[in-house]
Amino acid sequence: MPGRSCRGGEVMLLAGEVMLLAIDTCGTIGTIALARREGESVIALIQIELAGKTFAAQLVPRIRELLQEQSATLQNLEAIIVVNGPGSFTGVRIGVSAAKGLAEALQIPVIALSRLVLLAQKGETQAAALDAGRREVYFGRYANGKALESLAALEDLRETAEPIAVCEENLAQDWPAARLIAPPTAAEAIAAALPRLLIQDYDDIAALDGNYVRRTDAELFARPAGGRK
Repeated sequence: MPGRSCRGGEVMLLAGEVMLLAIDTCGTIGTIALARREGESVIALIQIELAGKTFAAQLVPRIRELLQEQSATLQNLEAIIVVNGPGSFTGVRIGVSAAKGLAEALQIPVIALSRLVLLAQKGETQAAALDAGRREVYFGRYANGKALESLAALEDLRETAEPIAVCEENLAQDWPAARLIAPPTAAEAIAAALPRLLIQDYDDIAALDGNYVRRTDAELFARPAGGRK
């Protein structure tokens, strides 16, 4: 293939060749993916899973390992795609913090994507839901060019007739209209981010935060400043 050399049967990146990194640590299982961009298309190279509760310790070292396996370095990265929630508060924070840290150090752009959007796209629906615990769901509806994401009670959506993409079996059991699919992955996030990448529609790194939808328990139960103890 033009522009590449081979060594021992492996395809080697040449200097200046660009790659895309995607991070998704929103769920119980995380994924990291690398892809190569060729013009207006991307070619997935590799994706791995990260076990839950290991994200903080494993995310950055595994990113470096994946790059080494592709004979690349951090300097080969053109952009970072991060799935910024909703999902596990801790997981979302870890993924977003890692993406921001790498992007600032390397001076490269970031594209953040909603996990609900990815789920709806994968399920070919205009609505998606993720379990938020406490008999609540993170719910997203994407129709007529509008996007609405909110926290909703399971009971409020039980009678809905529209197809809803879900990736958790308990939600599929609760809703007759639910469309159960596999959870979205980092590799799928790269494909979904391509239209924004092509027009350089990047996120402001300084302002980028997790798409939590619901406030954390610390925020919900914090005492007001100056309040009584």
